[in-house]
Amino acid sequence: MQSQPLSRLNKPAAGAPATSSAPAPKVGFVSLGCPKALVDSEQILTQLRAEGYETAKSYDGADLVIVNTCGFIDAAVQESLDAIGEALAENGKVIVTGCLGAKKDADGSDLIQKIHPKVLAVTGPHAVGEVMASVHTHLPKPHEPFIDLLPPQGIKLTPKHYAYLKISEGCNHRCSFCIIPSMRGDLVSRPIAELMLEAENLFKAGVKELLVISQDTSAYGIDVKFRSGFWNGRPVKTHMTQLTEALGQLAAQYGAWVRLHYVYPYPHVDEIIPMMSGGHVLPYLDIPMQHAHPEVLKRMKRPASGEKNLERILKWRQMNPDLTIRSTFIAGFPGETEAEFEYLLDFLKEAQIDRLGCFAYSPVEGATANDIANPVPEELREERRGRVMLLQEEISKKRLQAKVGKTVKVLIDELTPSGAIGRSAADAPEIDGVVYVKKPYEPHKKLAVGQFFDVEITRADAHDLWGEA
Repeated sequence: MQSQPLSRLNKPAAGAPATSSAPAPKVGFVSLGCPKALVDSEQILTQLRAEGYETAKSYDGADLVIVNTCGFIDAAVQESLDAIGEALAENGKVIVTGCLGAKKDADGSDLIQKIHPKVLAVTGPHAVGEVMASVHTHLPKPHEPFIDLLPPQGIKLTPKHYAYLKISEGCNHRCSFCIIPSMRGDLVSRPIAELMLEAENLFKAGVKELLVISQDTSAYGIDVKFRSGFWNGRPVKTHMTQLTEALGQLAAQYGAWVRLHYVYPYPHVDEIIPMMSGGHVLPYLDIPMQHAHPEVLKRMKRPASGEKNLERILKWRQMNPDLTIRSTFIAGFPGETEAEFEYLLDFLKEAQIDRLGCFAYSPVEGATANDIANPVPEELREERRGRVMLLQEEISKKRLQAKVGKTVKVLIDELTPSGAIGRSAADAPEIDGVVYVKKPYEPHKKLAVGQFFDVEITRADAHDLWGEA
């Protein structure tokens, strides 16, 4: 629920195409869901390219299609089922993977195969080996390719200048509204040396912004008792603070950014804030708070209380006034009273969250929250969500207006006839606002995608900024 759904169909992959006397088999790819699912897609595409398969740009040009699904909320489930149906209608040979693949119907049967019995195979998330085994069964493996067909950074679905680094899989929390642990399992942290090597390869390939993601970034290393790994000949603990420090030092060598997502407000996050003053670990925290009232958080089975969250936010802003905080909240959670909702609004007025998304509670099949007494009527859930977003619009407009007249560093994402669209340290791709940059008057100053520019902010609204380079 922390990310906006995204879909990428058969996006051309990086790396040189395979060459052979016989055409290489082609695989179409549809990727749905959050950035964690996107990383799974990238890993599958990387393995496909490593084995000599090519990526098809259309359904009719594919020998088979892989659909990576999302299964968190009802809208995402329907989007995934529709995508599978479309792939079956347009191509006919479909392998399904992702979170929805791990979901069972009420009678315990496979949900996808019950609705779409013609799919070739179904796997859960983070299942590269199982997906490849199904591909080999239905589309025989081509010749062994030369090693230089695969770029060191692997195949990426993001633009060349930014990439996601998934540091762990699964989650140890059992939030009552969430079924992700039942689909992705408990926390499994990746070895820190492996992460640092992947980050280095990404920076070498031209990545200027590395977005650290997981289900719970603050919990990185808990499952392995924070054991030490080695990077560049020195020991580094499998721990969020040491990983962030190492990534920041590495990013500095390449003039790049590191952005932290899905950070639970545990006490050791306090140690991260001082690292954000050097310009490489961005002063940005994506914290999925979900609510503020202690009783609602208790029913949600969240690991933190609203009161401590507010104290911690105020402390962090004292340590770094430039800190941007992004969060998501749920309105209309089962049992939420008007007083509890008003408490949330008061919290938002005091916390002044910079970037905020709010969802009306959506019953997810299999979530224990569905059994909580006194469910909030759907119309009231939507009304409360609207009140949160109306308040947030006022807060966001005020905070962005304070940036007018200041000069901010902007990473360019896209060129336009009038200049460019980019993002500041306060803007994560696809979920936050953007900076519209006017074309410079000086002929020697040319805007370029993937490059940083200092931009003087001239105008702001509730979501975006405008400025001149």
